[in-house]
Amino acid sequence: MITSGNLFAGSQERRSEETIATLLATPDLRIERIVSHGQVNPPGFWYDQGWAEWVVLLAGAATLRFEGEATPRALLPGDYVHIPPHARHRVEATDPERATVWLAVHHR
Repeated sequence: MITSGNLFAGSQERRSEETIATLLATPDLRIERIVSHGQVNPPGFWYDQGWAEWVVLLAGAATLRFEGEATPRALLPGDYVHIPPHARHRVEATDPERATVWLAVHHR
């Protein structure tokens, strides 16, 4: 089956919660579009995933913190990060004024 769409469709619609849409999924790969409008992880929360993730920021701005790093990483459109399995990380900031659009590729 052929599927298509637009990564920015509906992204400007402000929502109280982050939205995640799976664009493609196989047993070893999942591609998601994530749209944030100022959402962040709660204090003390850390992602600790059993799979790797490559993420690119397409629009907006965000700040990621990785456990063990002295300073958080500020991301702007075009910036990407490959996160190995079990690299503890959290989203500390996303742009509250405009949509932050991410493309996340999860892989084993």
